[in-house]
Amino acid sequence: VQLQASGGGLVQAGGSLRLSCAASGSTLSRYAMGWFRQAPGKEREFVARISKAGVGTYYADAVKGRFTISRDNAKNTVYLQMNSLKPEDTDVYYCAADLTAVVSTRAASYEYWGQGTQVTVSS
Repeated sequence: VQLQASGGGLVQAGGSLRLSCAASGSTLSRYAMGWFRQAPGKEREFVARISKAGVGTYYADAVKGRFTISRDNAKNTVYLQMNSLKPEDTDVYYCAADLTAVVSTRAASYEYWGQGTQVTVSS
């Protein structure tokens, strides 16, 4: 599966952005999907995960209550709605696909990755 992330940009603190991750080459419903973020010189950090059918969602404590992950398997697309953005949310955001159903927040558990999309939150 090939993944294409989009929707990043520059936003003021308190604002919102919606990231999209479009899949091609395979049926998205085969995969649990995750969003990660990474700052220069730091490890890739788990943000959110959604199960294959979209029933289960999981969030990092830092984004819980502000970010929402969702998916539309008919459109082969996963979304990350980000509200109440803070300057510390500034990062490159990546979407990733996991063939297994075992819930994992580890980047190594995800087999396929999209290119990143930059999110910058100004104070």
